[in-house]
Amino acid sequence: MTLATAFTALWMSAMTFPQELPALDAPTASKFARLALGAIEKKYPYKPAHVWVGEQDALVPKSLHPVFYGAYDWHSAVHGHWVLVRLLKLYPDLPEKNEIRAALARQFTEEALKGEAAYFGRPHARPFERPYGWTWLLQLVRELKTWDDPDAKIWASRFVPLEQLIVERYLSYFPKQTYPIRHGVHANTAFGLSFALDYARGVKNEKLEGLLVERSRHYYLKDQDAPARWEPDGSDFFSPALCEADLMRRVLPREEFALWLHRFLPRLADKEPANLFRPAVVSDRTDPQIVHLDGLNLSRAWCLEAIGLALPENDPARAPLLEAARVHAKDGLAHVTSGDYAGEHWLASFATYLMTWKKTVPGK
Repeated sequence: MTLATAFTALWMSAMTFPQELPALDAPTASKFARLALGAIEKKYPYKPAHVWVGEQDALVPKSLHPVFYGAYDWHSAVHGHWVLVRLLKLYPDLPEKNEIRAALARQFTEEALKGEAAYFGRPHARPFERPYGWTWLLQLVRELKTWDDPDAKIWASRFVPLEQLIVERYLSYFPKQTYPIRHGVHANTAFGLSFALDYARGVKNEKLEGLLVERSRHYYLKDQDAPARWEPDGSDFFSPALCEADLMRRVLPREEFALWLHRFLPRLADKEPANLFRPAVVSDRTDPQIVHLDGLNLSRAWCLEAIGLALPENDPARAPLLEAARVHAKDGLAHVTSGDYAGEHWLASFATYLMTWKKTVPGK
């Protein structure tokens, strides 16, 4: 048993799972912060999503991405930075506070962030990180802009060129996307709209909010009897069905959402489809695709909880959904620290979101 595995076992043995899902505490926040700090400036291994148009494009990751060059890939670097901002915002006296501020100050320079924005103007970069990296970038910006902290205000101002570019990508692209992408990995449309909608509401961007609500209703309002019994695929870190429902609870009024949900997944009260109510099995946490399923259990947990809480208290599906959320949270949180970088470079972000999402719920 590795030291990391032993620490996780000790931490989980002390944690109880009552009616509410586990809330983040300071020791757990420190644990997640250590994972993110160990990843965001780790240059290699790195998996680029880069289109070469000539030999001059054979550049190291930091030359292409002067901020988000670590944590294995661009989007993981983005949500690794989000973890640090989120944790420091919630726990300003963390033992790692000085180290976090120093790392963010090194990373969030004006020149480096302009370099990140410039990358999106390269040939063939229009679909780069669409929409997964886009939506996490907006989540990071929302965290900075809603934080009453002197450093955060400076950093948020430096993000403006990249922030505006990503917002414009949403406004220009999604009216052209005729059909939603429903699979359980990065291109999932429902997740890409969800965090962007949280951003739009958090910073009061009514134009973007209006587009996202319209697109969500266009893509999903008429959906019925989702084929969720086929889930999961072998490398999913999202449930297509639950991600869609988690988006629509943001979009629809409570009563309308309950009616929509029971058309979309009509047997939830009977805990069907059964595979949505039990955690996915992860057979190899050193495999970067198979370990996605740990992330699936975490993202399912936050979707199940949010969907359940969005239902009326007397809705027969509410209790089964909340119970399934607890089961998934227990399984997923047990494996955030595995001792292998394949999961450790990104799972703290999903765990942090799961354990803190209710602290800053944007208003409709």
